[in-house]
Order: sequence, then structure tokens, then C-alpha cells
Amino acid sequence: MDGVTVAGGVRAVARIAARDDGRGGTALPVLDSDGPLALRRTRGSGAEARVVLVGAMSGPLGGDHFTVEADVETGARLRVGSAAATIALPGQSKGEARYDVRLSVADGAELHWLPEQLISARGSDLYVTTHADVGAAGRLVVREEQVLGRVGEDPGRLTSRIRVRVAGRTVLDQELACGPGAPGGWDGPAGLGGCRAAGQLVVVRPEFADAPVAARVLDENAVVMPLAGPAVLVSAVAADALRLRGVLDEALASLG
Repeated sequence: MDGVTVAGGVRAVARIAARDDGRGGTALPVLDSDGPLALRRTRGSGAEARVVLVGAMSGPLGGDHFTVEADVETGARLRVGSAAATIALPGQSKGEARYDVRLSVADGAELHWLPEQLISARGSDLYVTTHADVGAAGRLVVREEQVLGRVGEDPGRLTSRIRVRVAGRTVLDQELACGPGAPGGWDGPAGLGGCRAAGQLVVVRPEFADAPVAARVLDENAVVMPLAGPAVLVSAVAADALRLRGVLDEALASLG
């Protein structure tokens, strides 16, 4: 099915379902996408299936609404990445663009959600949400990276909300707003402090319930914070996307 163009923008949905194939691997009975969202299965590793999200068109533009859903069933392992950075751009419509991610990870399932950076171009207005529901014995890694403007460019307005529930209990619900029109102080010492890139890494593992991760400062611009559940949040800011990725990769490696 192609993406649907309506007054004010394009509507597009991509869906992934991962299931234990009964032979030590992971099957993908659902891999559907349309319009500017294209899903491609790539070579997996062991029991893990891998999918790449490819942007077939520019965007999201003003007024667009993209949705990506991933459902990982018991015993399945899935890793999802993207082929390139996503660039939020202004469009003919002056309305806000939306990009919604919905993740579901069952008991005994594992999902690594590792897209490339989201770049907020000048004049754009994008609201991004990531909602993840994880079973008590599920495992999840979510990485989000936001870059404010292209090289030599002021950013657009970018609002990003991430919500994670484990066994039906909310362990994280936070929102970051940057750029023109965002609440005052977003670029001050208590916010990005002049940095152009910000990132979050959420790791959910059942073993954290018995062996919680200690809070610590990873470097001058990154912190590791245990959440009220078997989960950890890493928050970081950096001068650019390359440095931000290095900090988040280091943090993930330190968690084992």
C-alpha cells in the first residue's frame, strides 16, 4: 500500500512483527511499509533478525504523519536500524509534522532499536514520540539522537517524547523540546549548554532488578541513571553527531 496524501501532508505506516521460528531463529511474518517508509530485511546474526528502515522520500515535511510499529513476540530477537539520518524539513503545509514509534517486547523477547540521527533543519517543526511496552522478562535497547540543524544552519523546532513501560509500569516518561518556540532555557546551562546534538539510550534488562546499575557521570556531558525498574537511562549532549554516537556507544558497552 502506498502512503496516503491528505490535506496538510502524507500519512504513512510501517509495521514489523517478529516471532520465534521454532528452529533457533526469528521469523518476520509481518514486514509492511508504504510511501516514504520502506522496510528491508538484511542478513541476521544467530537467532537475531535484522531490519533496516529506508527513507524512500524526503521528510517528514510539515503536516506529514509517519508511524513505525514493531512487535517482538516471546523468544524472538530483532535489531532495527536505518539506512541514513532522518531530516525534518519545512513543507508547503505550515502544520507540525509527527513521527510516532510504537514498540512492544514480550517476555523472553529482545529488541534493539538503533536508528540513525534525526536532524532538525531550519524552518521545520517536528514532534517525535517513542512508546515502548516491555514484558517483565523482556529486553530492550533504544537509542535516540537529535541533531540541531545541518552544518552552519539554525535548527527548526523539535520536540521528542520517550515513554517506556515495563510489566505495565511506567519507568520513564520524558520530553525534550528544542529550537524556536521551545520553552526558555532549552539551550542554557540546564539544557543543551550550547551543544548541537543530544541523545538518549534506554536499556531494559531483567537482571537489573537484582543487580541495579549505579548512577554515574560518564564524561562531562553524559550521565548514567538507573530508573525505577529494571532499566537504565543514559542522557548525553555533544558538539556534533559523531561525538554523541561515541559517547552513547561507550555507555552501551559499559553496561555489558
